[in-house]
Amino acid sequence: MLDKELQELLNPTIVALGYELVGIMRLSQGGHGVLLRIYIDSPDGITLSDCEKVSHQVDGVLSVNSPIQGHYTLEVSSPGLERPLFTLEHFMRFTGHKVKIHLMRPKDGRRNFIGTLQKVQNNDVVIVVDGAEYNLPFERIDKAHIVP
Repeated sequence: MLDKELQELLNPTIVALGYELVGIMRLSQGGHGVLLRIYIDSPDGITLSDCEKVSHQVDGVLSVNSPIQGHYTLEVSSPGLERPLFTLEHFMRFTGHKVKIHLMRPKDGRRNFIGTLQKVQNNDVVIVVDGAEYNLPFERIDKAHIVP
């Protein structure tokens, strides 16, 4: 899920530029280092110019602080139509939307759930799939996104 260390490092810079840090994904590129994907948003939406501005500033912060060992590729983008959900607040904000959730470990014999996001209750994300309600522990969610 969310890379807390990088979020704490980069959030002040991104917020100072007038954007919301939606989330960060650190993905292995096999033997070619790491892909660092940063999702940003704003009430007016995100343009290519916004991504370039954030990328330039974030690259400077990463160069000075060196939180990533070895080679990395930086990618800054909007959340898009298949908006990833990183926090419980994101799940609360998108209650009523169709979502796809992938768990780290199976629950009730399955890891993938596609259905309507009902609510967040305590630390569980409640989703209805084909008329059945599932309480999915937030800490077991590997990936989640809106289904357009």
